[in-house]
Amino acid sequence: MEREVDQINVIPLVDIMLVLLVIVLTTATFITTGQIPVNLAKAGSASERHDRPIIVTVTAEGGLFVDDHPLVDAALETALQDRGRESPVLVRADKVTKLERFVGIVDRVRTMGFQQVSLEVVRT
Repeated sequence: MEREVDQINVIPLVDIMLVLLVIVLTTATFITTGQIPVNLAKAGSASERHDRPIIVTVTAEGGLFVDDHPLVDAALETALQDRGRESPVLVRADKVTKLERFVGIVDRVRTMGFQQVSLEVVRT
């Protein structure tokens, strides 16, 4: 004896929609917090920037990024050569980054002719 199905089972549809909602909310959280996790150093005084700087990020593992694009260490000059030298450069270095690595990157940026080089910190 066969019965015809005269209604749609919506329970699997609701399950799929809830899973998609969780995925969207999780992804949106990562987008708003930024792509490259860096634990910034703390400082007593920090100024607010209102212009759009070139962001150079150095991660705890030693990774180098320019405006969220990963680079090998030797490609820093090529990534910045087309940028205007009057543009401000903001260096975001993880607080466990060796001072020598940080100073080396700032020195390379300043050697290219960028005069406004600053460090991003968290105000305490």
